[in-house]
Amino acid sequence: MRFVLAFLLLHLATPTFAQDGFTPLFNGKDLSGWDGEPGLWAVEDGVIVGTSEVSKPKTNSFLIWNGKVKDFEVRATVKVVGDNNSGVQYRSRRLPEVTPWTILGYQCDVHPTDVHTAMTYEERGRGIFGYNGVDVVMDPTGQRWQVGERPRVQADISQYNEFTVIARGNRLEHKVNGQTTSVFIDHDEKGRALEGLIAIQLHAGNPHKTYVKQVLLKVLEDGPILPFDQAALPSGSKKIEKPKVVSAQGKNPPTKKAPAKK
Repeated sequence: MRFVLAFLLLHLATPTFAQDGFTPLFNGKDLSGWDGEPGLWAVEDGVIVGTSEVSKPKTNSFLIWNGKVKDFEVRATVKVVGDNNSGVQYRSRRLPEVTPWTILGYQCDVHPTDVHTAMTYEERGRGIFGYNGVDVVMDPTGQRWQVGERPRVQADISQYNEFTVIARGNRLEHKVNGQTTSVFIDHDEKGRALEGLIAIQLHAGNPHKTYVKQVLLKVLEDGPILPFDQAALPSGSKKIEKPKVVSAQGKNPPTKKAPAKK
């Protein structure tokens, strides 16, 4: 943890600490401390703007923060204008064999379709873990267990919303505007990551712009690695298949229902 704090002090252009232990990763002026594909990212009027309208990426491209973190809370204030989506990437790693700005790892989805909004997901990996409103445990074999449900959080992503990720040990929690959307506990030792990169996604496909007003990071003490115990799962827990993608890019009515579970 001390390494991360030292990195923040050395590499932020204006290392101003926010309240409650949060540090801004974006200085409001330029992309210092970040790495993204030239032509896709800029700072306009104090806001990070990613655009696919001119130089259209053939694959999802990421604005990557130049630091690795293990246990943390990150809050990103984001909106997407256009028929597409974005995401807050974390505990991720680069895939330079694809492009210098392609990464694999966990993502908090910034998506207009309500089942996908802030769902638990892995980019270029194991796919969707749990929709918005569903809590999931993945056992050591990679089997998904639905262990809880909650009301889906509604968000108009064409307006600014605060997306929060809390990662401690193998427990991940996503929130929108302070409301929890999905909790995921990852017992898959071969597939999971316990540290890595933070990034913002610019999705391939339909032309759009992603706006990032603020990214705040609080480094946390290392959390426990929770063991898997099927007998200790909540009453009513059940095995589920990998959830299906309802809308791969953007437009979908907010009342769109998830596919029925078999």
